[in-house]
Amino acid sequence: MSITQQYLLDTYRAQRLGVPAPPAPGSQDWQVVREWREQREFRAVLAGRPVHGRIRRLLARLLRPAR
Repeated sequence: MSITQQYLLDTYRAQRLGVPAPPAPGSQDWQVVREWREQREFRAVLAGRPVHGRIRRLLARLLRPAR
């Protein structure tokens, strides 16, 4: 069964039972990405690592000419 078929079946069941319809597939994707990023940042804070700029500092260190 495809995602679309499952969504249509769930919507039909919700309508018959009088409950709110489930969200459409893919409508919550950005929220999931935001929550994942927030969780990653939170774990970095707990571990004592900087939250932002780690990649930029790493690239700067690698690309900086040796003195």
